[in-house]
Amino acid sequence: MTAAGADRIPPGTRFAIEADRLLDARTGSWSDRSVVLVDGPFIKGVTNQAPDGWPLLKLPGTSLLPGLIDAHTHVLLRDTLSQLDLARQMVEENLGHRVACAIQAMSLALRHGFTTMRDLGTEGAGYLDVGLRDAVSEGIIAGPRLLVAGPAIRSKGRYPLDNQPHSIFYPVGTDSCTGADACREVVRTQVAYGIDWLKIYASGKVNPPTSDQAYPDGPLVWTEAEIKALVDEAHRQGIKVAAHAQTLSGTELAVRAGVDSIEHGFAISPQLAAEMADRGTALAATLLASREAAERGWYVNKPVEAAHYRSFANAVKAKVQIVLGTDVGGFEWTEVNQAEEMALMVQLGLSSSQALQAGTIAAAELLGLGGQVGAIEPGYAADLVAMVGDPLVDISAMQRVQLVIQGGRITVDSTVQDKPGS
Repeated sequence: MTAAGADRIPPGTRFAIEADRLLDARTGSWSDRSVVLVDGPFIKGVTNQAPDGWPLLKLPGTSLLPGLIDAHTHVLLRDTLSQLDLARQMVEENLGHRVACAIQAMSLALRHGFTTMRDLGTEGAGYLDVGLRDAVSEGIIAGPRLLVAGPAIRSKGRYPLDNQPHSIFYPVGTDSCTGADACREVVRTQVAYGIDWLKIYASGKVNPPTSDQAYPDGPLVWTEAEIKALVDEAHRQGIKVAAHAQTLSGTELAVRAGVDSIEHGFAISPQLAAEMADRGTALAATLLASREAAERGWYVNKPVEAAHYRSFANAVKAKVQIVLGTDVGGFEWTEVNQAEEMALMVQLGLSSSQALQAGTIAAAELLGLGGQVGAIEPGYAADLVAMVGDPLVDISAMQRVQLVIQGGRITVDSTVQDKPGS
């Protein structure tokens, strides 16, 4: 049975799938086995030959990987690379329209091979991400497994719509608090709403670096007591913390407060990278978003982009745990394939195998899903993605997905002609 016969495998049926090569995510190399046994929503085993009685789905010319994980997305956004785009979505769009666009975004993510995503901020859409997560879990809509953060938390008064006075009420994109006690209260409220992760803004205004070897900086937006209260309260509640951090002082404050991941990381000096590695602080660098923003000439100008890339290289050298995160939604879901992030990672110093691990097992461990997703092993979710070519030789192969299996169900089969913009 070829991929074209995939529609003859009913959901829930056990079957075997064979590719030319199969990734061992733990080593970042190809396994000496090439057949995966799928039994319902889980992987039954990995072998070299399908047992008698198991339908065999053959995928010649392909590589088989665990379902990919994007650790930084915004499904309720379509583009925020200009403040006008963000304002229109927050003020003018009906929330039902935003949900419909989110469903489209999740469908596109599946087409690109992403079966799990961490969604970090709804930007004025409240806790609609919690509902989307639950709808996917219940099988009501198709999409990647979601871990969600609800509204990100920023210090009070720092996220108005562009060029609008603070004296006029408009929807805002984040939650806010002032003082350690109030910060703890906001965390408890968000946990009650059902978040999986806490997202905080550890930086605000980004001032470009003053020299080729300097890093972007800007005013601190929290006191040390406030950010420590946010992180401590989240951890007491069993919730990990992701920190939007684009300035040197803000990133230092977030790392020393004990956040679990730094998002973006425009300003990571060699010394700070070493501290992150020692503390086990992960980095989701969102290189795609930086590239897209720099091309549009927004606040991520060329000096900031150069500092961002230098910061990523510092993190790689210090052996910081790198996870794949794109910030898609900050740029258009329909225009850019999330898997391009891996190609940028490789250009900036990661090996191809490390880039694959960043988008599979490393991201799974950060998200608290180790042992469930991110590897092709018995007992793991049957989340699998097959692409044409060998991504260890040519990382761009990650953008040529042929088949996606999520929870044992074939959700994407590229033998059906893709539509424009998919």
